[in-house]
Amino acid sequence: MVGGPFYTVKLGRKDSLESKISAVESNIPRANSSMDEIIKMFESRKFTVQEMVALTGAHTIGFSHCKEFAYRLYKYDKSTPTDPAYNPKYAAALKQVCGNYSKDEAMSAFNDVMTPSKFDNIYYKNLQRGLGLLESDNALVKDPRTKPFVELYASNQDAFFRDFGRAMEKLSTYGIKTGRKGEVRHKCDAFNSIQT
Repeated sequence: MVGGPFYTVKLGRKDSLESKISAVESNIPRANSSMDEIIKMFESRKFTVQEMVALTGAHTIGFSHCKEFAYRLYKYDKSTPTDPAYNPKYAAALKQVCGNYSKDEAMSAFNDVMTPSKFDNIYYKNLQRGLGLLESDNALVKDPRTKPFVELYASNQDAFFRDFGRAMEKLSTYGIKTGRKGEVRHKCDAFNSIQT
């Protein structure tokens, strides 16, 4: 629907019988996670650096709440309130979008300011232009372990689509539940039955 790659989704995967935000937050990188932390998190799950960079390309669609990156706009450090890694015009626009973020937690900005509703490789091109919304996005283009893959995907959308599809297929088989540890849901956003 948004123009992204095709990849195979295996059917019959069991979902957990419980859903807790605390279990999610400890298993995904935070917006301000260091690249070392992110790489270690993915490597502990047997994903390569390249697979991690490809999966992060999912940021080509969607949005992030201003509270997740506002410190980069207003409180980066004592001498420089705005993160100098931001393109200055982009930072100014984000300040307008997020001006009221402390009072309105729903305030958000698109992860990909150029093509927010299209799955493409513009996200990687944006990183090279100082248009990485999250600090973790920006780190991809600065770290020597990830920068070559950002450059590859920025210049070659077919490579990004191929690698993203393969990494998604691998991700879909990670941590599979078996036996009575999960259920194949009839409706993906609801348990089949609520047990008390």
